[in-house]
Amino acid sequence: MVVMNSLRVILQASPGKLLWRKFQIPRFMPTRPCSLYTCTYKTRNRACDLDNSLTLHPLWESVDLVPGGDRQSPINIRWRDSVYDPDLKPLTISYDPATCLHVWNNGYSFLVEFEDSTDKSVIKGGPLEHNYRLKQFHFHWGAIDAWGSEHTVDSKCFPAELHLVHWNAVKFENFEDAALEENGLAVIGVFLKLGKHHKELQKLVDTLPSIKHKDTLVEFGSFDPSCLMPTCPDYWTYSGSLTTPPLSESVTWIIKKQPVEVDHDQLEQFRTLLFTSEGEKEKRMVDNFRPLQPLMNRTVRSSFRHDYVLNVRAKSKPATSQATP
Repeated sequence: MVVMNSLRVILQASPGKLLWRKFQIPRFMPTRPCSLYTCTYKTRNRACDLDNSLTLHPLWESVDLVPGGDRQSPINIRWRDSVYDPDLKPLTISYDPATCLHVWNNGYSFLVEFEDSTDKSVIKGGPLEHNYRLKQFHFHWGAIDAWGSEHTVDSKCFPAELHLVHWNAVKFENFEDAALEENGLAVIGVFLKLGKHHKELQKLVDTLPSIKHKDTLVEFGSFDPSCLMPTCPDYWTYSGSLTTPPLSESVTWIIKKQPVEVDHDQLEQFRTLLFTSEGEKEKRMVDNFRPLQPLMNRTVRSSFRHDYVLNVRAKSKPATSQATP
């Protein structure tokens, strides 16, 4: 079966066979690898003694891949610094399960792709001016449960992060053009945290043994990805970029505040996938997240009030004494 080429603009390892680099993580205190790209670049030649689990994907072998833009992603979302915007509308999500096509290992993550020639699976509202069609969704995850998400909240990492990628079919004729232009894409980010077994996700997890190696693909029909969404409608939004080459600053990010729960065994199944093709030396598909990028002069808006901040401020104010008559 021929793999769709349209997604290769977002999530594909660089062509050519490049050497893998590794860096040191202390055994006694697991921490997420350095969140600054320059830090990762400097330490990439160090040996790894954590069961070879922390590697630098060929996608990030060259520092030249990082452009000098000021709207790069992912970022650390600082709860107190985000700005409540009462004009942000609720996000409306309408997915047709019949548009789900297949799941494939593209050598960097696994993607579930959708038929997007019409507005059958779309999102609208929120910070968006137009309808955006669902193209694919994929995940990022870590070698262990201590990290894995691309975005962080107040420097807190999650074990994994789901990205649902949509494109603006009003302004652009195809996904490839939209992926390179401002306001071309809208990506919903959902954090995954350890908790109870996720029944709907398991349907997807059950297909992973069939796509263990790079460039393998299986049909995967009738799936509604809204089952992977949290029930809470609250979100943060900001203007950013793709987190894989070409890193174009075309994305309106919509990051859900509430994580969804998955169990440890389900995350372990993610880690059974390989970066490598069949016949090559096996490299586990782990730590496939981009390091954090500086916020620069951007504002992160929230669709919800920061009640806990207001409560803290209220408690810190001295009580007003009544005037003596």
